[in-house]
Amino acid sequence: MPSLLGAGLVLLLIFWLGFLSLKIKFPNVILYILLGIVLAGALHHNELLHFASEIGIVLLFFLLGLEFNIKRLGGIAKKIWPAGFLDVGLSLGVSMAITYAFGLDLFTSFLIGGVTYATSSSITAKLLDDTSRMANRETEFILALLIFEDLVAPIVVAIIMGMSSGGDFAPIDLAILIGKIVGLALGAIILGKTLFKRFEVLLEKIDDEDFKIALLIGIALAYGGLALYLDLSEVLGAFLAGIMLAEIGKIERVEQTVLPVKDLMLPLFFVYFGTTIEFGDGIPMLGLLLTLIGWGLIAKLLVGIIGGKLYGLSKRVSLRAGLSICSRGEFSVVIAALATGTIKVFSGMYILVAAFIGMLLFERAPNITNLIYGKPKKKKKNLKVPGS
Repeated sequence: MPSLLGAGLVLLLIFWLGFLSLKIKFPNVILYILLGIVLAGALHHNELLHFASEIGIVLLFFLLGLEFNIKRLGGIAKKIWPAGFLDVGLSLGVSMAITYAFGLDLFTSFLIGGVTYATSSSITAKLLDDTSRMANRETEFILALLIFEDLVAPIVVAIIMGMSSGGDFAPIDLAILIGKIVGLALGAIILGKTLFKRFEVLLEKIDDEDFKIALLIGIALAYGGLALYLDLSEVLGAFLAGIMLAEIGKIERVEQTVLPVKDLMLPLFFVYFGTTIEFGDGIPMLGLLLTLIGWGLIAKLLVGIIGGKLYGLSKRVSLRAGLSICSRGEFSVVIAALATGTIKVFSGMYILVAAFIGMLLFERAPNITNLIYGKPKKKKKNLKVPGS
């Protein structure tokens, strides 16, 4: 089959699945991964699909970085850090310890801990909107926690890539890796404060949208490529490239240009990930899988209940928040893509099951909360008597 025909058919299938997900209110990320699993025989090791998928995930993290200027990062960290570090400890740390206790090596345990860590931003944000819960009291806490995870996830990916580069990973290697991450981050901040300080003026002068696309996507890919050159993760580089441009006045001009390309390419990342999952003899390490799924749900509930209280929420609202952050998605896929063989199959199964259970818990969070704490009492309105 000609590559052009194959690409067209894949894009048409992505459109159909995206349309189907809207109709049945089901996360399109899961459908795209399942499509990749179905098409694995035809698309496995397809370099064109792989390259397009890399562009998609780089642009996703670039757009995420655009949301965080230095001032906003400081404001978010100040309020959410207790819940954020609790999340890292329970969802990543304890999951890593459980995996290690099952007999797996330290690197594999850390990788699986990374897979179990981050809540899916795309699934959670979409469900918040679909269920009209954007105005709820727990929503600010949920979004702040997602932002904290957005900041931690690229660092986790970078560490995993550094550990997987081959040979023994000594303490000096960790120090060098952290030094590279800090250097890349400082470079982005310095460039943002100097070279890109007047970037908004340049964008206003560019009338041709084609040139603007080339400039912005070139910056994202170049800084992501620089991170790869330093043996770090391209998603970390792209995220920092976004932060680099976040200081300009009107980031929506950048978003409007990059967003259509990201929306086209990102589904291909999930499809490609699906093509790399080879089930073979069945589901590996079923006992560990079930244990981690169970612990993953408990960990996020504890983050919601304890972290929500630390954030200033009531018990009722904290529980509702915990039930709403159990789904896994794009960040877990990014980390799972670094695995090989049975670990990749294991990670893929975890993501699919956790995303589905998380979606169900989100939709039933208000009902479960009412079942435990009872229905909230409506406040009586004080009616004023005329003339009083």
